[in-house]
Amino acid sequence: MSNFKYERLDKDNAVLLVVDHQEGLYQLSRDQNAVAMKNNILAHAALAKVFNLPTILTTSAENGPNGPLPAEVVAMHTDAPFIRRNGEVNAWDNPDFRAAVEATGKKQVILGGITTDVCTAFLALSLRDAGYSVFANGDASGTFDVKTAQDANDRMRAAGVQVLSMFAVACELMRDWRNTPGSKELLPYFDMYLPEYGFLARAHDAAVQAGTMSGL
Repeated sequence: MSNFKYERLDKDNAVLLVVDHQEGLYQLSRDQNAVAMKNNILAHAALAKVFNLPTILTTSAENGPNGPLPAEVVAMHTDAPFIRRNGEVNAWDNPDFRAAVEATGKKQVILGGITTDVCTAFLALSLRDAGYSVFANGDASGTFDVKTAQDANDRMRAAGVQVLSMFAVACELMRDWRNTPGSKELLPYFDMYLPEYGFLARAHDAAVQAGTMSGL
């Protein structure tokens, strides 16, 4: 008999981490196209605004070639702890970062970073070792090529990290379109960051307005 237990993301028990989504390191993300990667970085940060999640930003040697976080991300989270690391590759090795995560009191971590195999994976494994449930946003993590990403995701999964798409993270946090946040908050989010779903919602709304289809 299977011992599997489905642990679902809980918006009241989750913290969102933005890890090294830096403008210099962005050049290393080649496993998805540049337009999609930029969109997914911004979408990851915006998830926290939709669900009112505590958020922690961190960078590595941002005054060097790694560069700063995108200004759009910083502007979304002006009150969030922002840990600027000067040497630690694994963010968990930085005591200020570790203290910021612990101070949230949350036990589920939503994580996205560049690169997948280092910034995301090293931190994810450390968080698992420290007893956290980790949900890696695969869309908001990038690296040199598809093989490197697959190997990193395999390593994380073997340690119990759940690797999800941005759409899956958003829907699991929401759970029910009738909730708050629900359709009112999520449809504009998807329209901005997931146009495939946003335009589907627009088409449905147009049919409702035209009287050819009833609303939900």
